[in-house]
Amino acid sequence: MSKILVIEDEASIRRVLTKIISEENEAYHVEEAEDGLLGLEMIKNNDYDLVLCDIKMPKMDGVEVLEKAKKIKPEIPIVMISGHGDLDTAVNTMRLGAFDYISKPPDLNRLLNTVRNALETKVLLVENKRLKKKVSKNYEMIGESAAISHIKDIIEKVAATDARVLITGPNGTGKELVAHWLHEKSDRSKAPMIEVNCAAIPSELIESELFGHVKGSFTGANKDRAGKFEAANTGTIFLDEIGDMSLSAQAKVLRALQESRISRVGSDKDIKVNVRVVAATNKNLKVEIEEGRFREDLYHRLAVILINVPALNDRREDIPLLVDFFTAKISQEQGTPKKTFSSEAITLLQKYDWTGNIRELRNVVERLIILGEKEVSANDIKLFASK
Repeated sequence: MSKILVIEDEASIRRVLTKIISEENEAYHVEEAEDGLLGLEMIKNNDYDLVLCDIKMPKMDGVEVLEKAKKIKPEIPIVMISGHGDLDTAVNTMRLGAFDYISKPPDLNRLLNTVRNALETKVLLVENKRLKKKVSKNYEMIGESAAISHIKDIIEKVAATDARVLITGPNGTGKELVAHWLHEKSDRSKAPMIEVNCAAIPSELIESELFGHVKGSFTGANKDRAGKFEAANTGTIFLDEIGDMSLSAQAKVLRALQESRISRVGSDKDIKVNVRVVAATNKNLKVEIEEGRFREDLYHRLAVILINVPALNDRREDIPLLVDFFTAKISQEQGTPKKTFSSEAITLLQKYDWTGNIRELRNVVERLIILGEKEVSANDIKLFASK
């Protein structure tokens, strides 16, 4: 059930808006407020998925409601309702954080499309906020090696800027972790970080996933849909495995970086976005450029700051710290007493050839916790950690 609040002082328009929205979808529950002061009070005391708010109202105008509501509950999409003379004010409310504005009298299709898009964006923001809380607890950059210390130093210098960052390194080294640190230490940390695995999305769908689409733009597009760039507005978009992105999608990403604008598939309407782009790849993009699989102009747009995450074999001195971290974490997850590793066991792990990097180390530690003795010995390593 999506809970929607309509704040409108004209009773006739308020009734029309409520009727149209309620009849569109039985999962929409609509409540009404006849002035801005009452509307703000209802926002304070209830959890709404969407607010439609008139601009000119008694007791408190819509602009003030918008400003105060965004401070109280910044995640709620607020759509402004404007009369003809209020259009300049309505446009200004977009700068203050309004999701969109609708002119009076409301056009039926425009109204319903806006409601759907706003509710969809709210779902993405809430899910991202849930994942972000999980990330904050679970993502830590463990290590004191020179390579990891260097990465931490770069993050401290770069995070507060809007500079684009390209993260390189083999699979399983922690590129995603670096991206999360950049976002969480930035001024955008209260806004969404939206992740896109470019390798996991079919090439024919990647543009729709990134930029959204309009109804009827391709087979299966039965409604308008916002893309990841819109969902990441004012925050960060993390383009993982960008080396696997199609050339046509690369061209659109380049335009988004150059102009801070995107357009949905099937639409010629520009949508302004304010997004920081962080990308990652396990490929050598210079080789991909030479082979004609990656755009050189996009590479130079992305690679303002380069961060290379080393293989675990190149930072073996961090293995004792990583083993201790994974042991504590896995034991907590499984509700079992924390095991210890003998010094001989740690020495053997440091000599291991970690082709799967951090990801492989975690799997091996988990296996040893399940199968090894109370104190994991060198013999346990030989039995259970061998390939």
